[in-house]
Amino acid sequence: MQKMDIVYLTDIGKRRANNQDFVAAFKNQADVIFAVVADGMGGHLGGDVASEMAVSQIGHDFTQTDISTVFDLKDWLLKELTNENNRIIEVSSKFSDLTGMGTTFVALMISGNRYVITNIGDSRGYLLRHGELHQITEDHSLVNELVKYGKISPEEARSHPQKNVITRTLGVSKDVQPDSNNDVWHQDDLFLLCSDGLTNMVTDEVIREILVTENVSLKERAQRLIVQANANGGRDNISVLLLQPGAQSTEGQDQ
Repeated sequence: MQKMDIVYLTDIGKRRANNQDFVAAFKNQADVIFAVVADGMGGHLGGDVASEMAVSQIGHDFTQTDISTVFDLKDWLLKELTNENNRIIEVSSKFSDLTGMGTTFVALMISGNRYVITNIGDSRGYLLRHGELHQITEDHSLVNELVKYGKISPEEARSHPQKNVITRTLGVSKDVQPDSNNDVWHQDDLFLLCSDGLTNMVTDEVIREILVTENVSLKERAQRLIVQANANGGRDNISVLLLQPGAQSTEGQDQ
């Protein structure tokens, strides 16, 4: 198996009573890596139930597979997301304190020299390549729609009063519409998956500056991102997953 470095951390932040984020990484029978961040929403308990349901169930199902091609992986995940969406809706309908629960979902799969990135909602995937940080997912949010159509500027989007309105989620509507892209990863690429508890508190440029820090482990860079988000207010739960395919160090996971 190729060398791979993975670190994931989650933090409750400064304002929330509980952590509704869930983050994990899995490997299937064909040594394909599946990394995921989910940010739950709805009710006092609903959010953490929905995010844990999605990550744990889909992750477990993934470990039982031996699929490895990009197209098979994309098809498999779409079917899993559809099934999990129905499961979350079914559970939320049975318990009054879980009514309306849902979750964002961003997942990265690494197979050979290719990656697949899939998302629903506003949890993000980034790629750091040659010192430049690129967002490789598109937010499914009201403010992103407003930015796309020129109604507001990206600067205005950061403080818009409807910033938390999500246009696509897992578990609320029966229609599941994930975005999915795939491409080739390069040596020294670094992937970041995160909840909006990071990106609402820390600008892309500061995230980039932390990620490009030399002679610092992935774990320490992940910790610095969370510390920075909390220093800037920590208004939400913060989850960070860093993955470096082709890394020379042994595979590691932290939570």
